[in-house]
Amino acid sequence: MEKRRVHIAVTGIVQGVGFRPFIHKQITDHSLLGWIRNTSEGAELELEGSAERIERFLAELRTKSPKLARIEEVEYEYLDTLVPYTDFRIVESRKEDEPDTLISPDVCTCADCLREMRDPRDRRYRYPFLNCTNCGPRLTIIRDIPYDRKFTSMAPFPMCGPCEAEYRDIADRRYHAQPTCCPDCGPKLLWYGADGTLLEGLPKKDVNEIPLRRAIETLKNGGIVCVKGLGGMHLACRIADPATVAELRRRKRRDERPFALMVRDVETARTIADVTEDEARILEGYQRPIVLLRKKPKGSLDPALEESLAAVSENGFVGVMLPYTPVQFLLFEELDVLVMTSANLSEIPITKDNGEALRELRGVADGFLLNDRAIETRCDDSLLWVVNGREYFARRSRGYVPYPVRFLTKDGRPAPPILACGAEQKASFCLTKKAHAFPSQHIGDLKNAETLAHYESRIAHFERLFGIRPAAVVCDLHPDYLSTAYAEERARRDGLPLIRVQHHHAHLASCMEDNGLRENVIGIVWDGTGLGTDGTVWGSEFLVGNRREFARFDHLPEMKLPGGDKAVAEPWRTACAILLEGRERFEGLAGTGESLLPDGLPAADDTKGIAAMLGVAEDDVLAVKRQLEAGVNCPVSTGMGRLFDAVSAMLGLCSFASYEGRGAVLLEAAIGGNAGGSAARRNTAETAEAAKRFHDRLVLWAAGTAERIREETGLSAVCLSGGTFQNQYLLAHVTEELERRSFRVYIHRQVATNDEGIAFGQAAVAREGGEAHVPCSAFQTDKG
Repeated sequence: MEKRRVHIAVTGIVQGVGFRPFIHKQITDHSLLGWIRNTSEGAELELEGSAERIERFLAELRTKSPKLARIEEVEYEYLDTLVPYTDFRIVESRKEDEPDTLISPDVCTCADCLREMRDPRDRRYRYPFLNCTNCGPRLTIIRDIPYDRKFTSMAPFPMCGPCEAEYRDIADRRYHAQPTCCPDCGPKLLWYGADGTLLEGLPKKDVNEIPLRRAIETLKNGGIVCVKGLGGMHLACRIADPATVAELRRRKRRDERPFALMVRDVETARTIADVTEDEARILEGYQRPIVLLRKKPKGSLDPALEESLAAVSENGFVGVMLPYTPVQFLLFEELDVLVMTSANLSEIPITKDNGEALRELRGVADGFLLNDRAIETRCDDSLLWVVNGREYFARRSRGYVPYPVRFLTKDGRPAPPILACGAEQKASFCLTKKAHAFPSQHIGDLKNAETLAHYESRIAHFERLFGIRPAAVVCDLHPDYLSTAYAEERARRDGLPLIRVQHHHAHLASCMEDNGLRENVIGIVWDGTGLGTDGTVWGSEFLVGNRREFARFDHLPEMKLPGGDKAVAEPWRTACAILLEGRERFEGLAGTGESLLPDGLPAADDTKGIAAMLGVAEDDVLAVKRQLEAGVNCPVSTGMGRLFDAVSAMLGLCSFASYEGRGAVLLEAAIGGNAGGSAARRNTAETAEAAKRFHDRLVLWAAGTAERIREETGLSAVCLSGGTFQNQYLLAHVTEELERRSFRVYIHRQVATNDEGIAFGQAAVAREGGEAHVPCSAFQTDKG
């Protein structure tokens, strides 16, 4: 067969993910010769061999590449002459092409490693820290670059002879696997009792088995155990006894927020929730996120299990994940379902250090299953729904971060480096470099010093890891966000331009960038709060625009919030204000002549009836009435989240919210009779129908307003963004109704729809040079 020479350029994440051993195997299998070297964009190869074998090799680059590799493009060109090559070798990168650092996320233990862990003949039998190039820790162990063992938390564990031999063998799957180890050279488990006393003096052969055994026994006996994971600690307990779950909630001060569950396998998941094939596939994927699954219908489970699940989650979904570390797989050889919630006291970042856990969680955990490998970077479990067969994020973190997202200018060129600082709730940041954006992991709500310190340290860490020196800084319009204060100080310190981006425009730009849209679009952006360009609180936005320009077309009527922020924690206040004055403003919005508010409301002068409906004293209603009349501390909002709060209170579901968005969560859950906690008594057919009617009227309002925009602008592409679209009923039915009316609908896929996705959108706006607020008439279908 005639020999040919081909030059191949591979763009994407191909370094540190087992790509070179894969290439070596494919080259050997197809009897090809030549060389490979790393480039700043990925890898470059030159090969000689028969045309047939080269074509087969090119096809397998995409179909058989390592699961952690992300191949974005493969370009190749046949050359006229042969060298000829006599072997295949790895060539040093050119100095000017020194590769950018692209790091894999931490991922689930692979099938090969699990096979070794379960094989009594293998030297890594039951070893809780085995890993290879295809699995294990990455981001969470890296201290500095380059990504070498000495710059990771594996530095204190020098490789033994057999591990070193595997590490240097290109045919071995542990070739250049920086965390590789075994019982002779790697980390070990540690067991601390409830009082923080370390169990010492263990025989070498049982150094990992005895701590593991203690943890299993404590859990089986109804105890709560702190388990160290990849990106932080978990608090675990069995769900068999609802009292144990309640005790964990009390000790952790978790209020009514849902707990996540870890289950042995998909079959076990199906015993507690409905699981589609797509959900099963993502549950079992190497990212191992928490997947929000629909609870089984009431009455279909054993009453005790149903009670336990109600104690775990008061809404219609339960968050479920499968084991992803060797320790977890070993625990679940004897256990089936555990609460597995982040080990932190409410409102502060997840605990990652042993000393921190023993100090802060004493009195919370009955025992501590820790280890002597440090966690360098906190990284919470990712949290998502599965929508149309794909991930729909509530929290993009472990398993997905720091994978970048493609980020190119309109003409396809790389953008200058940008630091986007995000918002306040569900805070994140986003850094960009060349053709990629790097959205950060979940940070938390930026409302205290601990979370701010975590936020600032992770920005510095990402800049160092990825070699990014921002040319501009971007922030929200809100002057009081800690992220804004950081951005202002950073811009001043480094002499960088500061670009401010309106909150909901950033949501719109985020969804556009997520879907690669360049045309003008309609944006339906609904959330709880965001400062508008007019200085008022927005949140029910119908926008028209692109990344550079936007116009505000419509929104909800203004709602007064008696007590300001207190009205967010006590939704009855907003409901009371609407009932006392202003309910007429919500009539006819759905395009049916009906109100968005529930039917059968008490009259505005019936303060006793209003109090009874909202579950408060009549004196409380009268106090709000006086406050409204005096106009004291009654800011206005058009936030969709505030309307959900108000309607939830009107239906008796949530007059007091222990966490942001609780009213909205219970209102959605009520449609299926799944509202739990204090709202469980309102799980009636009447409440379910009222909750559904409210959602359906919002759907009609969304679709009707989109049609009015189309009539004025000719636009037919619609982006849905904002935290309200975490509501799965609303997301599905708004999408369905818009598509029925011939709109093209786009939702988030790579970043979260809530405020965690704001930073990504801010970066997209900044890349286009900032934002401009213009009239709707500026947008027509012939403008891009």
